[in-house]
Amino acid sequence: MSCAAAWSPPSSALGRRGCRRARRPCSSSVRPRAAAGQHQQEGGAAGGVEAPRLVLHDSLDAAGVATAHARAARDGFEAQVGRLTRVSAEASIAISRGADLARAALCVAAEDDSLVSHSSVPLPVDAFIVRLDDLSSGFCAGGNFPPYRAPPEVFFDYLDRYLYVHKGFRRTNGVSDVRTMYLHSVLTCRSGSALMLALIYSEILKTVRIYGLLDFDAEIFFPTDLNGLPRGYDKQKSKLGDESHIMTSKSLLVEILRTLKGTFWPFQSNQSSSLFLNAVAANHHGPGSLGDDQTRSHGNISAVEMAAAKAAQHRLMRGVWTNVRFGDMRRALAACERLILLQHDPRELRDYAALLYHCGYYEECLHYLSSYQTAMVGQSPRNRLEILEDEAVNTLRARITLILAEDGWSNRRPAASYWTKNSEPW
Repeated sequence: MSCAAAWSPPSSALGRRGCRRARRPCSSSVRPRAAAGQHQQEGGAAGGVEAPRLVLHDSLDAAGVATAHARAARDGFEAQVGRLTRVSAEASIAISRGADLARAALCVAAEDDSLVSHSSVPLPVDAFIVRLDDLSSGFCAGGNFPPYRAPPEVFFDYLDRYLYVHKGFRRTNGVSDVRTMYLHSVLTCRSGSALMLALIYSEILKTVRIYGLLDFDAEIFFPTDLNGLPRGYDKQKSKLGDESHIMTSKSLLVEILRTLKGTFWPFQSNQSSSLFLNAVAANHHGPGSLGDDQTRSHGNISAVEMAAAKAAQHRLMRGVWTNVRFGDMRRALAACERLILLQHDPRELRDYAALLYHCGYYEECLHYLSSYQTAMVGQSPRNRLEILEDEAVNTLRARITLILAEDGWSNRRPAASYWTKNSEPW
């Protein structure tokens, strides 16, 4: 006798969500600046130094760009980050505990959508939560669920067939289509990255567990190759080597944001280098975001390279995103700010500072560089790349110090000029 014959999930979305853990709305009273300051005071990535404000939303407001929806989405993300305790952050995504990862991912999508679409209507996060609930509870009904007391292998065969065959979800590796990195698009198009598929897989497992239909310890194997799919297995039969394939709640959010950050990073001239080094190197190839001085020496840079760089700068200053190769400053900044809120790696402070420099926020840039160096005290570079990055940090800090020492620098208004400059690229 199948489980579906003996039990059926609630028919309404309200009933399903009542059975599951409470879903928090994608807005809260938590503000980005307050949350960041609280985290840093608790001894976060900046080594106990309180960080200044996160500038993206305020800079857009100063430029006359509405940010109400983006702020609400950021608040929703912060609310979920605030539920990540030390224990829940290191727990597997297959366990229903701590942050609501699906809502956090949808709030990331909602903020990015508002940053680039300027729509008067926010992304309907709750509607996509209901769609995800329908997908999860659908596995428990309609003959999709395995027979009663079926062994774990049979259970996961049914689940894999339901998600990857019956529902048609597939993995897409290319970064040319950014929709694969946003949960709402993956639920709509049924094509996404391994991270998004793993998140959906975990949501189905959580629903089954909450309904009381899982009588063994399930785990999710996250693939490290380019073609594998996230699949479940019985943790009791796992091997020690399987530990590296387990995605935790915090690591999932970190990888999602790092993927977005790397995709939208505006400076990607050298794929073999780091994002930070590319951003610092861009300082030597033309005027900064505030400067209109076209008399600077460009060394041996060709006219074609100069034209391409100027065209890319024109797109960035207008907030135009046309191709992954050209980046998107707004979404890159948003990803950096959310990574800082997660307090995962002090190098995120450094990378964020590099973007702030190009936006003309020199005081904030200097503060984040100082916070990064404070957090890294006692740690020596381990390879050639880290040595180059340390040298670049010192170079950038020296340049900012000189800029701040100039008379009259504080009278400039980078917040507005960066997003509104509309000179033609040629």
